[in-house]
Amino acid sequence: LESANVKGVDVPITKLIPVRKRTVSKKNHTKLLANIKTVGLIEPLCVCQENEQYFILDGFLRYQVMQELGIETVPCLVLDSRDLYTPNRQVNHLSSKEEARMLRKALENLDEITIASAFGIRSFKSRMNTSIYKELHPEVLAELEKGTLLQSVAKELTYVTPKRQLEILKLMQGSGDWSLPFAKAQILTTQTDNRSKKRRNTPWQRSLNSKEDLTKKLTEVEKHYDFYSSLYRQYVADLLKLVFYIRQIINHPELKNYLTSHYPDDLHFLESILVENDSKISD
Repeated sequence: LESANVKGVDVPITKLIPVRKRTVSKKNHTKLLANIKTVGLIEPLCVCQENEQYFILDGFLRYQVMQELGIETVPCLVLDSRDLYTPNRQVNHLSSKEEARMLRKALENLDEITIASAFGIRSFKSRMNTSIYKELHPEVLAELEKGTLLQSVAKELTYVTPKRQLEILKLMQGSGDWSLPFAKAQILTTQTDNRSKKRRNTPWQRSLNSKEDLTKKLTEVEKHYDFYSSLYRQYVADLLKLVFYIRQIINHPELKNYLTSHYPDDLHFLESILVENDSKISD
């Protein structure tokens, strides 16, 4: 911290007072709780002392968890002012990629159960994707570690052999295209002997399924088209028959006069049918 007057002291938790309260997701709270419960408090709280009270500048969530665990004394760094900016600007949260790399390093010395307990992780394998990393070519893994390669691209590359992974990686480096669509396009052109035998629901199977689905949809559309075409032809035939009878009625003077006197709206409707039919014939 950028302060010459910083000292470390153990402060009774009853003397700690939060300056700024904030909420956190249940996931992060569970992780912090598991971490402190397993390995203890790693980072002391930053506080400012005024008389007998200590105001928390940084570490409210840790303070909450330690209260929950019933811890009576808390390690603190005492600053000489209530400057909230200095301690908080030094917080640098890990990205999911950095967290995965840290977990893999921890696996070299600790077992999965211990690490999962310390980080509050229920599904260690899904968080780590250890099986995926084992299937990657070392150079591909190196690019993933550097952040050049996306996690989604690395996952797709596991559908091909490490040798083919390296070939695709070289193509991506040469073209400067690290996108998922580019990687998928290269994977789909992979010969059978360079495809991984371990993975299910492969891109080639998905592509085949997509073609089959498209064929089914086109077949359904064709059936619907035939049905409605047949329906339309029947409608036209019925309309032509209807027009013949309507014309007979309208051309009969007595019937037309009766309709004009008693059912003018119906007569108008019948005449409109004739007009529509005549216009279609002229077209």
